[in-house]
Amino acid sequence: MRRPLMAGNWKMNLDRRGAVELAQAVRRHAEHASKVDVALFPPFVYLDEVAKVLAGSPVALGAQNMCDEPSGAFTGEISAAMLRDVGCRLVLLGHSERRHVYGEGDALVARKLRAALAAGLDPVLCVGETLTERDANRTEEVVRRQTLAGLEGLEPRDMSRVTIAYEPVWAIGTGRNATARQAGEVHTFLRGVLAGRFDDGVAQTTRILYGGSVKPDNIRELMAAPGVDGALVGGAALKAASFNSIIDA
Repeated sequence: MRRPLMAGNWKMNLDRRGAVELAQAVRRHAEHASKVDVALFPPFVYLDEVAKVLAGSPVALGAQNMCDEPSGAFTGEISAAMLRDVGCRLVLLGHSERRHVYGEGDALVARKLRAALAAGLDPVLCVGETLTERDANRTEEVVRRQTLAGLEGLEPRDMSRVTIAYEPVWAIGTGRNATARQAGEVHTFLRGVLAGRFDDGVAQTTRILYGGSVKPDNIRELMAAPGVDGALVGGAALKAASFNSIIDA
């Protein structure tokens, strides 16, 4: 059975004090949430502080991105080994903002994913279409391409450590979220892609999250959609009250 995951992506928000206080509040709440996994993805500079807060708790620590290289002359980059060293267990890869704001392509995302696995980090592969692509009926084409490219070279056994997050770009930070029906359709399609690439076992055991303007007032409906195993939460994860409400749902 796929255990739900509620993941809070803080993006480029908060200061050190705010990060620590938010992590403390989520930790206290998550310690009583036995039916769901919880993860937090702070900015790089607060990872160490948040790791100390979360130590010994059920809340997993993740990073928002990483370099595809293990070390070297890559100014401004962070390696998977560095992330492991400060306590990260997870890493987001291919988030829409990395793809569409900073131009990261499928090949780079795939290299990062393989590097993460090799270093002991569990990757969350983000896929999703833009509004133009959805309006052109290219949603399935886009998410299929991004998924297969991101998982290039992997074996079925590797997929026990991979989570996929479907995040329609047109619904991120816009207040416009996909309906439960739309989310369910894409999640079901993605399981078919996984079945074709690997097997039915992988398709049924891989956790697939929904991301895109997730809030306390729509999380129950989204979680009821076929194949939705949790949420990658942005703005609503920046306040303990709203994120904890999402955990409860």
